[in-house]
Amino acid sequence: MRLSRAGSYDGDAAATTAGRARKGLLVVGSFVALLFIVELINFLTLRSLNGIFGLRPRTPDGLLDIVTFPLLHANVGHLMSNALPLIIFGFLVFLSGMRVFVITLALSWLGSGTFVWLLGGPGVTVGASGLVFGLFAFLLVRGFLNRSWWQILLSAVLFLAYGGILLGALPIVAGYVSWQAHLGGAIGGVLAAMLLRPARP
Repeated sequence: MRLSRAGSYDGDAAATTAGRARKGLLVVGSFVALLFIVELINFLTLRSLNGIFGLRPRTPDGLLDIVTFPLLHANVGHLMSNALPLIIFGFLVFLSGMRVFVITLALSWLGSGTFVWLLGGPGVTVGASGLVFGLFAFLLVRGFLNRSWWQILLSAVLFLAYGGILLGALPIVAGYVSWQAHLGGAIGGVLAAMLLRPARP
Protein backbone atom coordinates (compact mmCIF):
# COMPACT_ATOMS: atom_id res chain seq x y z
CA MET A 1 0.00 0.00 0.00
CA ARG A 2 1.17 3.52 -0.78
CA LEU A 3 1.39 6.09 2.02
CA SER A 4 -0.54 9.24 1.17
CA ARG A 5 0.48 12.79 2.10
CA ALA A 6 -2.20 12.81 4.76
CA GLY A 7 -0.30 10.08 6.57
CA SER A 8 -2.77 7.27 5.94
CA TYR A 9 -2.70 4.37 3.53
CA ASP A 10 -4.64 4.65 0.29
CA GLY A 11 -5.65 1.05 0.91
CA ASP A 12 -7.35 2.12 4.13
CA ALA A 13 -9.52 4.58 2.21
CA ALA A 14 -10.40 1.89 -0.31
CA ALA A 15 -11.33 -0.48 2.49
CA THR A 16 -13.52 2.19 4.08
CA THR A 17 -15.29 2.84 0.78
CA ALA A 18 -15.82 -0.87 0.21
CA GLY A 19 -17.21 -1.29 3.72
CA ARG A 20 -19.53 1.66 3.24
CA ALA A 21 -20.71 0.20 -0.07
CA ARG A 22 -21.53 -3.14 1.55
CA LYS A 23 -23.38 -1.41 4.37
CA GLY A 24 -25.22 0.76 1.87
CA LEU A 25 -26.42 -2.26 -0.09
CA LEU A 26 -27.58 -3.86 3.16
CA VAL A 27 -29.43 -0.79 4.45
CA VAL A 28 -31.03 0.24 1.15
CA GLY A 29 -31.79 -3.37 0.23
CA SER A 30 -33.43 -3.92 3.62
CA PHE A 31 -35.59 -0.83 3.16
CA VAL A 32 -36.78 -1.99 -0.25
CA ALA A 33 -37.39 -5.49 1.16
CA LEU A 34 -39.56 -3.87 3.83
CA LEU A 35 -41.61 -2.22 1.08
CA PHE A 36 -42.21 -5.63 -0.52
CA ILE A 37 -43.25 -7.12 2.84
CA VAL A 38 -45.72 -4.28 3.33
CA GLU A 39 -46.96 -4.79 -0.24
CA LEU A 40 -47.57 -8.48 0.46
CA ILE A 41 -49.53 -7.69 3.62
CA ASN A 42 -51.47 -5.01 1.74
CA PHE A 43 -52.31 -7.50 -1.03
CA LEU A 44 -53.45 -10.15 1.45
CA THR A 45 -55.70 -7.62 3.21
CA LEU A 46 -57.29 -6.49 -0.08
CA ARG A 47 -55.47 -3.12 -0.07
CA SER A 48 -57.04 -2.16 3.26
CA LEU A 49 -53.78 -0.59 4.43
CA ASN A 50 -54.04 2.08 1.73
CA GLY A 51 -57.36 3.29 3.10
CA ILE A 52 -56.03 3.38 6.66
CA PHE A 53 -52.47 4.64 6.23
CA GLY A 54 -52.52 6.36 2.83
CA LEU A 55 -52.16 10.13 2.95
CA ARG A 56 -55.43 12.11 3.02
CA PRO A 57 -54.73 15.76 2.21
CA ARG A 58 -55.74 18.53 4.59
CA THR A 59 -57.15 16.26 7.28
CA PRO A 60 -55.88 15.99 10.86
CA ASP A 61 -55.31 12.25 10.44
CA GLY A 62 -53.43 12.98 7.24
CA LEU A 63 -50.61 14.53 9.24
CA LEU A 64 -49.89 11.10 10.71
CA ASP A 65 -50.19 9.53 7.27
CA ILE A 66 -47.08 11.48 6.22
CA VAL A 67 -45.12 8.88 8.18
CA THR A 68 -46.72 5.86 6.50
CA PHE A 69 -47.80 6.69 2.95
CA PRO A 70 -44.40 6.09 1.22
CA LEU A 71 -44.43 2.53 2.55
CA LEU A 72 -47.61 1.68 0.62
CA HIS A 73 -48.28 1.26 -3.10
CA ALA A 74 -51.28 0.92 -5.38
CA ASN A 75 -50.07 -2.46 -6.70
CA VAL A 76 -46.92 -4.49 -7.21
CA GLY A 77 -46.25 -2.76 -10.55
CA HIS A 78 -46.27 0.59 -8.76
CA LEU A 79 -43.77 -0.74 -6.23
CA MET A 80 -41.54 -2.25 -8.92
CA SER A 81 -41.33 1.11 -10.70
CA ASN A 82 -39.95 2.66 -7.50
CA ALA A 83 -37.78 -0.20 -6.24
CA LEU A 84 -34.90 -0.06 -8.73
CA PRO A 85 -34.34 3.74 -8.62
CA LEU A 86 -34.61 3.60 -4.83
CA ILE A 87 -31.81 1.04 -4.74
CA ILE A 88 -29.62 2.93 -7.22
CA PHE A 89 -30.09 6.44 -5.83
CA GLY A 90 -30.17 5.30 -2.22
CA PHE A 91 -26.92 3.36 -2.63
CA LEU A 92 -25.17 6.32 -4.28
CA VAL A 93 -26.29 8.66 -1.50
CA PHE A 94 -25.22 6.14 1.15
CA LEU A 95 -21.68 6.16 -0.23
CA SER A 96 -21.39 9.57 1.44
CA GLY A 97 -22.26 8.00 4.80
CA MET A 98 -25.18 6.88 6.93
CA ARG A 99 -25.78 10.40 8.28
CA VAL A 100 -26.08 11.85 4.78
CA PHE A 101 -28.42 9.06 3.71
CA VAL A 102 -30.70 9.36 6.74
CA ILE A 103 -30.97 13.16 6.54
CA THR A 104 -31.60 13.11 2.79
CA LEU A 105 -34.22 10.38 3.09
CA ALA A 106 -35.91 12.12 6.03
CA LEU A 107 -36.14 15.51 4.31
CA SER A 108 -37.35 13.89 1.10
CA TRP A 109 -39.97 11.97 3.08
CA LEU A 110 -41.10 15.07 4.98
CA GLY A 111 -41.10 17.31 1.90
CA SER A 112 -43.07 14.81 -0.14
CA GLY A 113 -45.69 14.28 2.55
CA THR A 114 -46.04 17.96 3.36
CA PHE A 115 -46.66 18.93 -0.26
CA VAL A 116 -49.25 16.19 -0.69
CA TRP A 117 -51.00 17.17 2.54
CA LEU A 118 -51.10 20.83 1.53
CA LEU A 119 -51.68 20.58 -2.23
CA GLY A 120 -52.93 17.06 -2.95
CA GLY A 121 -56.22 16.42 -4.66
CA PRO A 122 -59.14 14.40 -3.29
CA GLY A 123 -58.53 10.78 -2.45
CA VAL A 124 -55.61 8.90 -0.93
CA THR A 125 -51.97 9.13 -1.99
CA VAL A 126 -49.50 6.26 -1.57
CA GLY A 127 -46.05 5.44 -2.92
CA ALA A 128 -42.32 5.97 -2.41
CA SER A 129 -41.78 7.98 -5.60
CA GLY A 130 -41.33 11.16 -3.56
CA LEU A 131 -38.33 9.51 -1.92
CA VAL A 132 -36.96 8.61 -5.35
CA PHE A 133 -37.24 12.24 -6.44
CA GLY A 134 -35.60 13.46 -3.24
CA LEU A 135 -32.60 11.16 -3.51
CA PHE A 136 -32.26 11.96 -7.20
CA ALA A 137 -32.43 15.72 -6.64
CA PHE A 138 -29.79 15.45 -3.91
CA LEU A 139 -27.44 13.63 -6.26
CA LEU A 140 -28.05 16.18 -9.02
CA VAL A 141 -27.22 19.31 -7.03
CA ARG A 142 -24.74 18.29 -4.32
CA GLY A 143 -21.71 18.34 -6.61
CA PHE A 144 -22.32 21.97 -7.54
CA LEU A 145 -22.78 22.92 -3.88
CA ASN A 146 -19.72 20.91 -2.80
CA ARG A 147 -17.67 22.06 -5.82
CA SER A 148 -16.72 18.44 -6.41
CA TRP A 149 -15.89 17.62 -10.03
CA TRP A 150 -16.55 13.90 -9.65
CA GLN A 151 -19.94 14.50 -8.05
CA ILE A 152 -20.80 16.92 -10.87
CA LEU A 153 -19.77 14.25 -13.38
CA LEU A 154 -21.98 11.72 -11.60
CA SER A 155 -24.92 14.14 -11.62
CA ALA A 156 -24.46 14.64 -15.37
CA VAL A 157 -24.50 10.87 -15.99
CA LEU A 158 -27.58 10.44 -13.79
CA PHE A 159 -29.35 13.31 -15.51
CA LEU A 160 -28.71 11.78 -18.93
CA ALA A 161 -29.98 8.41 -17.72
CA TYR A 162 -32.93 9.44 -15.54
CA GLY A 163 -33.53 13.15 -16.16
CA GLY A 164 -36.82 12.44 -17.86
CA ILE A 165 -38.44 11.53 -14.55
CA LEU A 166 -38.22 15.17 -13.49
CA LEU A 167 -41.26 15.85 -15.67
CA GLY A 168 -43.18 13.95 -12.99
CA ALA A 169 -42.70 16.92 -10.64
CA LEU A 170 -44.77 19.19 -12.91
CA PRO A 171 -48.55 19.71 -12.57
CA ILE A 172 -48.96 18.75 -16.24
CA VAL A 173 -48.53 15.03 -15.53
CA ALA A 174 -51.44 12.61 -15.58
CA GLY A 175 -53.90 12.87 -12.73
CA TYR A 176 -53.06 9.43 -11.33
CA VAL A 177 -49.47 10.58 -10.66
CA SER A 178 -48.85 12.74 -7.60
CA TRP A 179 -46.71 15.60 -8.86
CA GLN A 180 -47.08 17.08 -5.37
CA ALA A 181 -45.23 14.11 -3.85
CA HIS A 182 -42.55 14.30 -6.52
CA LEU A 183 -42.01 18.05 -6.23
CA GLY A 184 -42.01 18.01 -2.44
CA GLY A 185 -39.56 15.13 -2.35
CA ALA A 186 -37.25 16.87 -4.81
CA ILE A 187 -37.29 20.07 -2.76
CA GLY A 188 -36.47 18.01 0.33
CA GLY A 189 -33.49 16.50 -1.49
CA VAL A 190 -32.20 19.92 -2.51
CA LEU A 191 -32.58 21.17 1.06
CA ALA A 192 -30.59 18.17 2.27
CA ALA A 193 -27.79 18.97 -0.18
CA MET A 194 -27.72 22.57 1.04
CA LEU A 195 -27.76 21.52 4.68
CA LEU A 196 -25.02 18.93 4.25
CA ARG A 197 -22.60 20.92 2.10
CA PRO A 198 -19.23 21.31 3.81
CA ALA A 199 -18.45 24.54 5.57
CA ARG A 200 -15.98 26.73 3.73
CA PRO A 201 -13.67 29.33 5.26
